[in-house]
Amino acid sequence: MEKIKNKIIVMSGKGGVGKSTVSANIACGLALKGKKVGLLDVDLHGPNIPKMLGIEGQRMHGTEKLLFPLITSFGLKVVSIASLLDDPNKPIIWRGPLKTSTINQFVNNVDWGELDYLIIDSPPGTGDEPLSACQAVDKINGAIIVSTPQDVAILDSKKSILFAKELNISFIGVIENMSGFNCPHCNHEIDIFSTGGAQKAASEFNVTFLGKIPILSDIVKRSDNGKVLLNFNDTDIIYNHLKNIIEKLIVHFEKKEEEIHV
Repeated sequence: MEKIKNKIIVMSGKGGVGKSTVSANIACGLALKGKKVGLLDVDLHGPNIPKMLGIEGQRMHGTEKLLFPLITSFGLKVVSIASLLDDPNKPIIWRGPLKTSTINQFVNNVDWGELDYLIIDSPPGTGDEPLSACQAVDKINGAIIVSTPQDVAILDSKKSILFAKELNISFIGVIENMSGFNCPHCNHEIDIFSTGGAQKAASEFNVTFLGKIPILSDIVKRSDNGKVLLNFNDTDIIYNHLKNIIEKLIVHFEKKEEEIHV
């Protein structure tokens, strides 16, 4: 862990808000910006990261004491329980202690090498896995909360904000996912899950609002096809919604580094 400059945990108060999709896209975006990035999937019961990145079915290898991450074509290092399973359909039926032990191994017994960023994709809620990840990773630099705009998601995201504060983890900010849908036929924007709820929650808790990501059919297609972020340029519809978030992250940590050296 001492070779990793910045460690970011991505959390959500409830499932189904697109947290893994956001984690994967942020990690890819940072890697395609020339940063050295690792992505740690600690969602042991629903490890979807390998499928989203097109490395499903590939297995991690290692020695008796050390595991080596899988590496994508653009240099992103990935660790997930899915890359250790013989059958991707087999459920993980584990109690807390075994889950905690596995997460500790993913943190302490993996050859991550030197990284600018480690993105930790945690399962929803404030239970065993997020707590184990926060306790196992030395000096997490910040937390990102992902929420959808509707009230039930906002209610749970507030719990995640307080969870991070209880563990003295500094906040990077809140992302509102599935924020509106732009009709491809009439170009009219429809607020399927309402809008602005996550931004209000961020303001209420004095946390930075990082931005909104609308419902995009391209995100669904690419995630299912293992091609999360195809074109890292201004002509790519997904990039246009993610670039400000990624740039805010880079600026956030560059400022932190400047403060350390002053």
